Amino acid sequence: MTTQPKKRYALVGTGGRSYFFYSAIATTYSSTSCIVGFCDTNQTRLNYALSRLTSLGHPPVPLYLASDYDRLITETKPDEVIVTTVDRTHHIYIIRALQLGCNVVSEKPMTIDAPRCQAIFDAVNETKRNVRVTFNYRYAPHNTKIYELLHSGAIGEVTSVHFEWLLNTSHGADYFRRWHRDKRNSGGLLVHKSTHHFDLVNFWLKTRPLSVYAQADLKFYGKENAELRGVTKFYDRVRGNEEGNAKDDPFALDCSKVETLKSLYLDAEHEDGYFRDQSVFGDGISIEDTMNLLVRYKNGAVMTYSLTAYAPWEGLRVNFNGTKGRIEMEVVENSYVNSGGDQSLEGCLERSTILLRPLFEPPGEVEIGEAKGAHGGGDDVLLQDLFGEPVSDEYMRAASHVDGAASILTGIAANRSIATGQVVFVDDILKVPDN
Repeated sequence: MTTQPKKRYALVGTGGRSYFFYSAIATTYSSTSCIVGFCDTNQTRLNYALSRLTSLGHPPVPLYLASDYDRLITETKPDEVIVTTVDRTHHIYIIRALQLGCNVVSEKPMTIDAPRCQAIFDAVNETKRNVRVTFNYRYAPHNTKIYELLHSGAIGEVTSVHFEWLLNTSHGADYFRRWHRDKRNSGGLLVHKSTHHFDLVNFWLKTRPLSVYAQADLKFYGKENAELRGVTKFYDRVRGNEEGNAKDDPFALDCSKVETLKSLYLDAEHEDGYFRDQSVFGDGISIEDTMNLLVRYKNGAVMTYSLTAYAPWEGLRVNFNGTKGRIEMEVVENSYVNSGGDQSLEGCLERSTILLRPLFEPPGEVEIGEAKGAHGGGDDVLLQDLFGEPVSDEYMRAASHVDGAASILTGIAANRSIATGQVVFVDDILKVPDN
């Protein structure tokens, strides 16, 4: 019997999200996969990632600064590169990995704007290599069940969708403490976060967005909003203000109290000046926290979408209207701060319900099945699909660069609509193939 060689992975970007990938490879999937190298802009973070990797029983791997990214690939010869850097730099590492002969696994969003997206498309076309985007929510049992119901014809042809996502004052606030708060880094929450939601609708309906009209604003976070609510005491960041104005702020994040946050960020900030514990009521926030969209799809369906980043609970409500009835889903997720605790619990479910309301028949609750683990039970299924033994997937949940583009283009169009006040046609930004 011939033993297949392990698939070799290099990883660039060793911040909070990277552990999700390399810990799975080092433990559950150590028989099929291995890490061959880490790369980052920050040596302290590299050293910490290596200590965590080896603590899981994985052999030590070489470390490379971002300036030596090419050398990482040529010397360690990975089959695939996992990209978990700041969003605005994804395209740099994706494109170069493709050019050097590797396939790519990219954290969402694939990138943040149309020119970067087009550059990725060009590189895929030129190299004939693959880019995969890790949409873990596709794999959550409740979202898979929605796919099953819609494609079984349970409510006929879907005519409209109402999708509301709520980020609470723990998880939602966290985007306003860190690099995401600068739209130049993240594209705003309509790109960084909503890419999950827009991808789900594309996936559920098997269609692409046609046009987008959006309105959004910063209504809660930021210094000006706090001043309007009567706040008079401010601070830039928690470090140095633990006993000052930050002491009584329920939004303050003291990274010194969490080993992972301290090691990844406080101990590393002397190298790059990145502060993980900024005040959510400080200056310099250029993303929105209150967003509303009207989206028309190429199959004729329309969606109203709302994202609020300061809600008292975390989760979603999504309703589908069709020619034969209606589906209503509510999902409540546990609160978390990125890298602020056990990553296996991030976004795990408190509860989920799906109600099917056929026309002229009594409604009934749909059995979903057990959902264990982070992000609604989707994380473990995604990891199996990425790093485990290959199996067929009747739902075709693996997302390509085309899916990655289709998801972010709704948010990119929304950003343009917010800026202009006009309806924006997605194909005027970038054309992607239909399903």
